[in-house]
Amino acid sequence: MVGFSLPNSMVQPVKRSLPEQAIGPPFFYYENVAQTPKRTWDTIKGELYGVEPEFLDSKYICATARKRGYIHNLPIENRSSLCLEPPKTIFEAFPHYRKWWPSWDSRKQLNCLTTCVPSSRLTELIEFVLSAAENPPSLRVQNYVMALCRQYNLVWVGKNRVAHLEPHEMEYLLGFPRNHTRGVTRTQRYKSLGNSFQVDTVTYHLSVLRDMFPDGINVLSLFTGIGGGEVALHRLGIHMRIVVSVEISKVNKRILRSWWNQTQTGELIQIPDVRTLTDDKIRSFIESIGGFDLVIGGSPCNNLAGKNRFHRDGLEGEHSSLFYQYPRILN
Repeated sequence: MVGFSLPNSMVQPVKRSLPEQAIGPPFFYYENVAQTPKRTWDTIKGELYGVEPEFLDSKYICATARKRGYIHNLPIENRSSLCLEPPKTIFEAFPHYRKWWPSWDSRKQLNCLTTCVPSSRLTELIEFVLSAAENPPSLRVQNYVMALCRQYNLVWVGKNRVAHLEPHEMEYLLGFPRNHTRGVTRTQRYKSLGNSFQVDTVTYHLSVLRDMFPDGINVLSLFTGIGGGEVALHRLGIHMRIVVSVEISKVNKRILRSWWNQTQTGELIQIPDVRTLTDDKIRSFIESIGGFDLVIGGSPCNNLAGKNRFHRDGLEGEHSSLFYQYPRILN
């Protein structure tokens, strides 16, 4: 799952042709989880001009896995390598964890960062099991502990002691600036980060826009989350003249507004619900600002993600059905 190309790679980019109606500008960029219920991506593709998805696991770009599909009409030639290449292993990202890392934990990278945080009972149980075990533990104990460490992305912080990543560590792995989500509760930070873009990946894909918009860009950001797309454009040095952001979460809107006020000089317009962005409102925005250069976002994946074992309803789920708002607005 390496996408159409990778940064700093000798592999030749894939060549593709776009359906005539999909050729930009304006450009669009849509993201969702790669592993969805059967035929979901066929439906998404059909709604977005028949453009083939680009499937990429972020483990090829950073130290954590994140299997995602991207449907976009961006050029794929002349993508730029990342100026600051992110760490690709756990120890490159967090060398201090090497001190307590047991030799039988062979992980080099972390699994997909999610909204799930284990209880203290689980980490206490692991410490109890290892304290009572031989040194080194039996293969059975090792396999038991490693299964939990992989499931929850636990790291070693002491003798027989594991812990979940801190929010600022998740920010780092996902390519956000440190303290991007600070100011809300830890639970809210984990939830927002677990649902976000992997910014380094998005930065690589959007890098083709840098030379195309030297005077700035107008962005329609759907299901913005905590602003992964906006952070990516900022990292590329692309001035965002106007961003119309559609995001229902008050926490996410607050995080984006705080970052925007500290880093941007353009105008941020926040809309709370995609269903209130009517066709008339879209036409009004286009008339007042001269159109959008980029439509970016990813619909809620609550009913698509593999972690959701009970309500994987595909695009007909309560939250993921909002995907259909994306092609409506794009058209």
